[in-house]
Parts: sequence; structure tokens; C-alpha cells
Amino acid sequence: MSKDTIKSQKSFKEKQNLPYELLSDESGEICDAYGVLKEKSMFGKKYKGIDRTTYIIDEDGNIASIFEDVKIKGHDQEVIKALKEL
Repeated sequence: MSKDTIKSQKSFKEKQNLPYELLSDESGEICDAYGVLKEKSMFGKKYKGIDRTTYIIDEDGNIASIFEDVKIKGHDQEVIKALKEL
């Protein structure tokens, strides 16, 4: 899920040749509900941004795992390991 536009998500999906849908939360309502919208600062300016977080949601709709402050490198392997442990 991203706050990027639907059009942007569609373009990214096509460019990366992804076989699944990407979700857009342009309003930030869902991001806010999950608590990932945080105050950030860049060059002295404060703004609301998304704290990169991964949620694994099980078949029953329950949050099974949460990864906060995600760093891209190696994160895919962390997620795969967590999925195998479900």
C-alpha cells in the first residue's frame, strides 16, 4: 500500500512486471489507521510521511507479523522466512 496515485501504482506494476495488484491510499486514511504516517523532517521542513513498514496479514485477516523501519536490502528474505513460519 502506498500513498502514490492509482496511475503511479499501475505504471510501477507494469514497469516491474509484477503479477499482483498494488494498492493506493491517496487520502492516507488507511496509512493513518495502521499508524505509519509520522512527522518527518527534511532540510528543516516538517511533513507527514510514511514510515516504511511491512505487515503480514494471515488468512483470517489477523496481523501475523510487523516489520518496522524497513530497509530494502534483505527485507524480502525476512518476509519470506516469516511467511514460511505461518
